[in-house]
Amino acid sequence: KGQYEAAQSISLNYRDTMRYVILPQAIRRILPALGNQLVYMLKMSSLVSVIGMQELTRKANELVVSEYRPLEIYTILVLEYLVLILIVSAGVRWLERRMNSSEA
Repeated sequence: KGQYEAAQSISLNYRDTMRYVILPQAIRRILPALGNQLVYMLKMSSLVSVIGMQELTRKANELVVSEYRPLEIYTILVLEYLVLILIVSAGVRWLERRMNSSEA
């Protein structure tokens, strides 16, 4: 409420108040939780309908049945999961740094 009143005192309209005052602060606060939610969704569902985690697991299981090499196949599967999650986490960290640097 204080930022909104301060923005009104310098004659910002509602749209500019939201754009320049309220939303930048709100986005900075929700970005870590949003990143965690994105990683969770990546683990539990498909990645933009292109690479599905369940699909990767199913293919790995098929390979284990046909090749009889579970250690190697599951190790590669874990590394694929790790790479995907690290990419998403790095993207979220980059966004957080970018948002925090614009704050200063």
